[in-house]
Amino acid sequence: MGDELDRAVALLGPLEGRVMRAVWTGQVDEEFVVRDVLRLMPELAYTTVMTTLRRLAEKELLTSRAQPGRKAHEYRVAGAPGEYLATASAREAADVVERYGDAALAAFAARLADLTPEQRRRLEDLAR
Repeated sequence: MGDELDRAVALLGPLEGRVMRAVWTGQVDEEFVVRDVLRLMPELAYTTVMTTLRRLAEKELLTSRAQPGRKAHEYRVAGAPGEYLATASAREAADVVERYGDAALAAFAARLADLTPEQRRRLEDLAR
């Protein structure tokens, strides 16, 4: 998970990355609230952590549900770092093709032609 974790965290902003690294590595319980994250990052303001968790939920990295009878929300991780990488890369690839059209497809095809046999095997495994 180390390489995938580092790649996934690098796609996020500094604070979002810190929070997701803590979540993905189990530094908080499976279900957690703002205060649980705040214990790990006491230098941050409660509202900063709350806003960050809300944004991560909007990005679908976390799920959120209101706690009955309280204003607080309970959060859970929505998926593993590899799942986030797959979703983010698919979205970015679609954006590149939309922006550059056939030139992007030609660049992807050229990149595929340059793959080593090991990279081709891994790509075939991933495609299955």
